[in-house]
Amino acid sequence: MSNISEKAFFVTNLVPPATQASHLDGSQGSNRASGVRAQIAATTDIEALKAWLMRFTESKTTFDNYRKEAERLLLWATLQMNKPLSSLTHEDFLAYQNFLADPQPAAQWIMRDGRKFARTHADWRPFSGPLSPASRRQAIIILNTLFSWLVQAGYLAGNPLSLSRNRANKLPPRITRYLDDDLWQTVKDTIAAMPRTTVREREHHMRVRWLFSLLYSCGLRISEVAVNTMGGFFSRRDRFGQERWWLEVLGKGNKLRLIPATSELMTELASYRQLCGLPLMPSSGEPTPLLLPIGGRQQAMTRGALHAVVKQVFAAAAERLRAHGVDTGVDANILAAQLESASAHWLRHTAGSHMANNALDLRHVRDNLGHASIATTNTYLHAEDDVRHSETEEKHKIGWNERT
Repeated sequence: MSNISEKAFFVTNLVPPATQASHLDGSQGSNRASGVRAQIAATTDIEALKAWLMRFTESKTTFDNYRKEAERLLLWATLQMNKPLSSLTHEDFLAYQNFLADPQPAAQWIMRDGRKFARTHADWRPFSGPLSPASRRQAIIILNTLFSWLVQAGYLAGNPLSLSRNRANKLPPRITRYLDDDLWQTVKDTIAAMPRTTVREREHHMRVRWLFSLLYSCGLRISEVAVNTMGGFFSRRDRFGQERWWLEVLGKGNKLRLIPATSELMTELASYRQLCGLPLMPSSGEPTPLLLPIGGRQQAMTRGALHAVVKQVFAAAAERLRAHGVDTGVDANILAAQLESASAHWLRHTAGSHMANNALDLRHVRDNLGHASIATTNTYLHAEDDVRHSETEEKHKIGWNERT
């Protein structure tokens, strides 16, 4: 990830060598900054894009998405417009937004038969089809971030996308995918009804229950479950002498945040650890992963394995809906299809939505989810943290029950 090759941007079957000529490399781009001291060493567009992307190497998902959008624009600029990225104008970006809705010629830009090929395959193309309005909006947001940073870095003189920013802000917000109360209850009922006859079944059930407790109670990203350990749990006493548990998480952008570990969550943790043959409470700095493979091996599960567990539960919940129906007036098949399309990140959105809707202070929701910069974990100033812990404890509960 940290070594971004030239091939990451110029794929030989798509870009003929002639397009890599000096007049297209951006060294003489019409929007290049002059008379200012650049903060990066880049002299060409590819070098500048590498410098920007290096900031996101800690998150594979973010890196891949940002590289994809930067690569698409760079290819379009050089192939379609015959100009370097650093010469693009506001009018060019208006044309590019239309291009995203219908990449033509299709044989050059779109993978055939709706298939997705590896980047090294001769049939790889930048697109698998036209982009939806939401995807086009997201692409422009990412590119606006890129160009703003290149201006700030002293590589570009101006951001041509900034002229569209006010208009973009008036676009309807992107729909956040989450589970409403009924669907969330169906998921919990599905987990509660899992078989527990054998040792393996009991371990699988407890592992699933603990994973969903982490994702919902803490609003964790799946990547945060994969890389953090139980040593992140710690307790301290508040000013009234009450012991409070916290989970310190290393999250997106390599940032630390503190999440209230409610008594409900700690009960789930103790049950899971007991089943795994561990002491009920973790010790400081304990290297045990937050989630273990079946069999209790001291080995972190991959993001892919964690995603697979979540998807299996959603699929089982969908089957449960189709079998038992739902008393909401909505077709059970429609709700089941919604569950089948859900992913682990839906649980993070669900957690945030439920916290906000249950009147948890929005500042506390922000800090729990890490949407803003994290306050310094000063050992002497805990008043706001303690209020946040109390509100989270009182108003944000998973509410496990054993309904079948």
